Formats: sequence, structure tokens, C-alpha cells
Amino acid sequence: MASASSGPSAVGFSSADSGAPACPLPSGFNFQCCGVQRKRVPGGKRSMTSEAPCASGMPIKKIGHRGVDSTGETTYKKTTSSALKGAIQLGITHTVGSLSTKPERDVLMQDFYVVESIFFPSEGSNLTPAHHYSDFRFKTYAPVAFRYFRELFGIRPDDYLYSLCNEPLIELCSSGASGSLFYVSSDDEFIIKTVQHKEAEFLQKLLPGYYMNLNQNPRTLLPKFYGLYCVQAGGKNIRIVVMNNLLPRSVKMHIKYDLKGSTYKRRASPKEREKPLPTLKDLDFLQDFPDGLFLDADMYNALCKTLQRDCLVLQSFKIMDYSLLVSIHNIDHAQREPSSSETQCSTDTRRLAPQKALYSTAMESIQGEARRGGTIETHDQ
Repeated sequence: MASASSGPSAVGFSSADSGAPACPLPSGFNFQCCGVQRKRVPGGKRSMTSEAPCASGMPIKKIGHRGVDSTGETTYKKTTSSALKGAIQLGITHTVGSLSTKPERDVLMQDFYVVESIFFPSEGSNLTPAHHYSDFRFKTYAPVAFRYFRELFGIRPDDYLYSLCNEPLIELCSSGASGSLFYVSSDDEFIIKTVQHKEAEFLQKLLPGYYMNLNQNPRTLLPKFYGLYCVQAGGKNIRIVVMNNLLPRSVKMHIKYDLKGSTYKRRASPKEREKPLPTLKDLDFLQDFPDGLFLDADMYNALCKTLQRDCLVLQSFKIMDYSLLVSIHNIDHAQREPSSSETQCSTDTRRLAPQKALYSTAMESIQGEARRGGTIETHDQ
């Protein structure tokens, strides 16, 4: 798996949604992580696009639960994006602060099934501040377990709060065909995605196995989940998951491939290729890199062993539909590009802080394993 590619490149491995070219994320359930991506949960429904009237009688274009109201603001289950972002920040501030008062301890099996709930009336209460949104309830799933996950990934509570709640969340430019909303923290550290009930339920069931895998394989390239929450507003449940942002906008990706190891219908469509950063597929990769990508021996071995173990974990979860996203930053191309073309979501002018998470990107994880020089035990036959 070696090649003499054109110009030096930095190669990243992650997952992406071809419908969100600005800040890539997977479609469907999305195992947003570096090596693999879960795309569909059994029983999940396809998104439907339709025109529905809003309260003023003006049409709203709907994709799944996502719509646009008469003022042009994005809505999700008829809750405006601004109200949802505010509720998320208020809820996370409360739940993380409340959790910090509880002593740290080992994670128990029952911790994976705990759901904490707090009501946020607009006028405030003895536990919650007043706010200018409609009343809502905020639920936190498995708070002790997710606190452990965040600690394992090197995310301190104050960093988590600062990233997510200090400044307004930023809605991504495009949310793809899944009908989900995506937000990114102002420092580019975290991604927040709305998920369906089946998807949230599926993640809850995975938590005990996810816990075991992280303990045995802390450098896994599977997604890093930092929190699972639910905002109850307007009689609707809006479930969200917080994950690591693998491809910060401060680093421009020049090529992106979604690889399944299959060749059947695995070529990007002409429509996809029209995008600024199209998601190419297996046949495109074989055509562009017939000899593969060049990696040094230690990194290559670490990558193969990590992917092998992650695939065994997915097999144990009975997950079949996943893929490897390969994103390439070409250093030569970047040096030739004008400095004004900074990021793929170029409308934001904000500080991009260094990532806080331990091994927050796939290649950092692999490089850490390669530098350590240790062997990775696998139990494959």
C-alpha cells in the first residue's frame, strides 16, 4: 500500500456526510469517527421532502423534521434553531455543573440507564435561571458514564462548558439530506447533531460495550461521544448527541473519500462532483491512487491494527453498514492557495483554539500509537 503521490500531504481518517460539505459529518446514525461510520439503524425512516404551511400560511420546505419558517430561520420539529441552541446551552450548563458536585466513582452497570431531567420555566426557578425561550425540559442520559468518557478523552468539565456554552453555537452551512441539524462549538472543538429516537435508543444500548472498548482500546478510531441529551419543547422530543469535531475548519481538506471496501455503485455521481469538496468513493480512490497512499511503516501497521480491532467491535455490535473516510490535506496545494481562502465555512470570524481532546483526530490517535511503538493485541482467528 505505497504510492508516490503528487506532493506531500497530511492524511486524515474520519467519517463524513456527503451532504454537509462545509464541515463534514456522516448521514444517518453516524458513527462520526475516524474509522467507521454507521449509516442506518434498522427500522429507521427515510427523510421526506415536502412543503408544509407554517402558522402564517407561508410554505415551509421540510426535509425530515428540519424546516424553515416564514422569517427564514431554520426549525426542527417546529422549534426554532435559536431556541434550540439556547436550550442546549442552558441544559448542558446545568447538568455539568450539577454533576461536578457529585464525587467521582467507578462506573456501574446501572449508570448506563440513568436519565436525569430538569424543567426550565421561562420565568426561572430555584434551580434554573430565567430565559426568553418557551418553557422546556432538558434530559441527560447516562451522565456519570459520559463524564467518564469525557475524562478518558482528556476533556475537563470547565473546557467542555467553555467550548459549548461560552459563546453561541454555530449552525453548519448545510445539514445534508438526513434532515438533521448540525452545530459546531465556537472553538471548533465539538459537533452537536440532532438524532432520531431510534438512533438515540441504539446509542444507549451500545454504551456498556462502548465503555469496555474504550478501556481496552483508548486509541480507537470509533466516534468519541461526549454526551446524549434531549430537549422537550412544544410537545416534541429533540434528541442530540455531542461528538468530537474531526475536521476543524482551520485545516482545509483538498480531497475526501468515503471507502467501504466495495466497488458496486461506488463512484461519485456527477452531481456530487459539482460540490466544492465532493465525497468520492472506492472506484474514484482506486483511479486516483492505484498504488494506495504512502504511510511510514509504523503508522501503517498501527492504522491497520486499529481498524481491524474497531471492525471486530462493530461486528460484536452487529453493525454492518460502515465506512472509512479518508481526508487529505495537500501541503503543496495549501502553500499555493491565497491566504484569504481560509475555511470551508468562511462566514465566521472567530478564534479557533487548539483542540483539547486527547487524540481528538484520527491521525493523532494513530500517530500516538505509532510513536509508542507498542503492539496491539487482537483476538481474530
